[in-house]
Amino acid sequence: MKKLILSTAIVLGSLSIYASTTTTPEKTEVTVSVQNEYTEVSADAVPAAVKTALQTAYPGAKLDKAYVNEKKEYKLEISVKDQKATVYSDVNGNWLKI
Repeated sequence: MKKLILSTAIVLGSLSIYASTTTTPEKTEVTVSVQNEYTEVSADAVPAAVKTALQTAYPGAKLDKAYVNEKKEYKLEISVKDQKATVYSDVNGNWLKI
């Protein structure tokens, strides 16, 4: 009887060792940030197509600041009533998703 109890204790003890040993895979997070250099330009330097697209998409929007990059993509900081937003457009007035 003692051997049976001792054997049971050893088996249960060895099972608990495997249950408590867990390995967690190492998580690696990779963030790729593509940032185009934008240069601030005056509102007069923004093409008419971009201004027209802005007024069509956001009636009553005020152009606060405008930026342009080497690809002739425009970053426009606008305000509509009490809300502010940043939108992106190409030189032809097509909206970009960034």
